Amino acid sequence: MRYDTTVYFQKLTQGEYDPETGDYKEDSIREDAKQATVMDTSTQMMQLIYGTIKQGSLTVQLQNHYDHPFNQVRIGNKIYKVDHSRKLRTKQTFIVSEVQ
Repeated sequence: MRYDTTVYFQKLTQGEYDPETGDYKEDSIREDAKQATVMDTSTQMMQLIYGTIKQGSLTVQLQNHYDHPFNQVRIGNKIYKVDHSRKLRTKQTFIVSEVQ
């Protein structure tokens, strides 16, 4: 199995209130890049997790565990949310679906 796709774990931080201007500052995004294997989620796994077939669902597998907090995952130019996570002894898998 090749870990040849760069996956970005994104942590979103909301902008703080600025009492001088009365506005909120811009939201910021911190990205952490990891190499992963990305493949289509099998039909059997989709039935188990979603109860139906869901378009745009991917399985992401990392060689090690990812223990930092994150809100979403970016693969290429698309944003995904994590629907299911599973930690194995040395690896971690995520079932993700595209955010519309």
